Amino acid sequence: MSSTTDRQPTVDDATAWWSTSVTRIAPGEIELRGYPIEDVIGNVGFVSTIWLLTTGALPTRAVSELLEATLVASVDHGPQAPSIASARMAATCGVGLNSAVANGVNVLGDTHGGAGQQCVQLLNDLVTRHESEGVALEQLAREAIADHKSRGMFVPGFGHRFHPRDPRRDPLLRLVEESVARGDISGRYLAAGLALERALERGERRIPMNIDGISAIVYAELGVQPELARGLFVLSRSVGILAHAWEEKQAGQRIKGPLPPPLLADYTGEATRDVPGARRPATP
Repeated sequence: MSSTTDRQPTVDDATAWWSTSVTRIAPGEIELRGYPIEDVIGNVGFVSTIWLLTTGALPTRAVSELLEATLVASVDHGPQAPSIASARMAATCGVGLNSAVANGVNVLGDTHGGAGQQCVQLLNDLVTRHESEGVALEQLAREAIADHKSRGMFVPGFGHRFHPRDPRRDPLLRLVEESVARGDISGRYLAAGLALERALERGERRIPMNIDGISAIVYAELGVQPELARGLFVLSRSVGILAHAWEEKQAGQRIKGPLPPPLLADYTGEATRDVPGARRPATP
């Protein structure tokens, strides 16, 4: 009996190799999830097109508005953000704009850029346990915080190293609450996020949710999977990365390092010492 690897590949094998449900193309034809591009252009906004391509369906107006507000909220956080700083530094090194943008995007990892994904997963876990086991959200929130603390981890989506209260929290929270009141979304993940926020209070000390926390509530309410939530954040932050990289290229300064001259990073190694047997050239 011959194995499937002995069979000669067919045309169907070749066309199925990169099969996709996202886009159909043919000579003179482009369809996005079944919608002809000529109908999409001018009728479907960019944010709605993002939703269409990533989920397969056109969003309702409520979904589109929540998604747009969240994407706008995450576009930039200034040149002190590592992703922005990395892109700006790359832009001074003679690389193209695309390389500078890629440089910034590539530092968006678990620590810088990953809290939203982690918070969506945490909210999903809390809601699932609350609904399947009947445990109160307040108790689940306290348990989750204790678990993170025991592992020496921050609770993702809460607190900010720069903002005592993230200015992006309140306007997005208001939009989510209004959407819940209209019945556009369930409010289950909002309840879980607020339970975590309350559980983090210690007397007068508050640790409010940051942009990652409120964005995670939006994405969880919209049914966005955790990893896709990170992808949407990266898509949003790419706008700021692009703007900063472009601005830096226009400035024309070459090879900007992490510190302005004549500042140098502190040296903490060995004092100056001789290499055994080394012969230095005579000083002129």
